[in-house]
Amino acid sequence: MNASRTRVPVSIHSADPLTQAGVVSSLRCDPTVELLDEGREDAAPAGDEVAMVLTDRLSDGTEKRLRSLARDPRRRVVLVSDRLREAEMMRVIDSGVRVVVWRQQATPGRLVSAVHTAARGESLVPADLLARLLAETRRLYRSTVAEPGTRPADGLTARELDVLRLVANGMETREIAERLAYSERTVKSVLHGMMTRLRLRNRAHAVAYALREGHL
Repeated sequence: MNASRTRVPVSIHSADPLTQAGVVSSLRCDPTVELLDEGREDAAPAGDEVAMVLTDRLSDGTEKRLRSLARDPRRRVVLVSDRLREAEMMRVIDSGVRVVVWRQQATPGRLVSAVHTAARGESLVPADLLARLLAETRRLYRSTVAEPGTRPADGLTARELDVLRLVANGMETREIAERLAYSERTVKSVLHGMMTRLRLRNRAHAVAYALREGHL
């Protein structure tokens, strides 16, 4: 999806009509966003699109909806939520969510930015959520260290590790490119190649993988 040249189709999904109306109002005036009809979770997308799910907490129903929406690779999912407990973070990542936005930080500008981040195929989570995710992954890794010879043979290149370390520090594509003296396209290519090879869903999933395998 070329989010910089065309309007990004966006569907909004919420069980709360007032919350949905507020987000629709925030996005409707932006010329780079095309709002789609409601109730599209059961319809196959006509092309690339972004689905924004609004919720106060991660219920079983919300998780099921996230997985259903993300099942089609043409649809990138953004989650706007009040909170996520530690046990819920990995479930959100595994469901295929690309971008997480805290509801209390969901200004019109941030919502539009989240749409375009997802449309570019990139991932972004709040810094505090990433820190908690890393802490939880380290805890799980230390409690379930694999015996020698039982880890997957798939490894990471030095360039991939350099990029992942900066992703783990919460840096965005532009900041990583500046730090490593790469182009933004190179950074995206490194991440895309690694995630495709290792079948990782997004950047947070890649960081979790690297921690689990002892690379970070």
